[in-house]
Amino acid sequence: MAARRVGQSMLAPCIALVLAGPAMVGCTMERAMPSPTKTADAGQAISADFNAEGYRTRRFRAPIDRSPDPARQMPLSAALMVQPGRDALFIDVLPVESGVRDPETGIWRVASPHSTIPGSLWHPETGRAPPDPLLWRGLRDEIAKARMERPDLPVVLFCRTDCWMGWNAARRLAREGVEDVHWLAEGVEGWHAAGRALEPATPRTIAPDLTKR
Repeated sequence: MAARRVGQSMLAPCIALVLAGPAMVGCTMERAMPSPTKTADAGQAISADFNAEGYRTRRFRAPIDRSPDPARQMPLSAALMVQPGRDALFIDVLPVESGVRDPETGIWRVASPHSTIPGSLWHPETGRAPPDPLLWRGLRDEIAKARMERPDLPVVLFCRTDCWMGWNAARRLAREGVEDVHWLAEGVEGWHAAGRALEPATPRTIAPDLTKR
């Protein structure tokens, strides 16, 4: 697959190769997540935590043992070479802790502050299975708007380390036909552990659907 242009920085050629496909000289790719061992006990655990479509529905903070196919895992090393908001659209799907969303305005009231990767957009609750239809539509609209100006803009979904919500969201987007979707497994904590700063996040306001009233 041909590499796509994802930015104007000097690192863009390497980033493009990492995002576009297999490992290339000078760009480190991590191995894909292994498939789960198929034993009777494992099968019982999977049926309890996953729905029929293969999305995680509960106990979201747990080790992740599979690829978000057809989305692709983005290595942390590649993410650190990207400027979120310029080279790729980074979307945080972590839920709002101790907060509520006003159904009349779509504005979130947040009790506990959240910090995220600078340049990212925070779309809470969109990593659940199933996601709230209105909030999911808001995420899809955000991507469509960004790609009106940058059709080749990669999309990177994340939440926290060992958090299935980013995995769910990336897989769902890709299965719905959105191209160039990636999942950052290490999330906010991995970014910060690599020595990068975080910034206070504000949940995106998703306007209510007045047509259903």
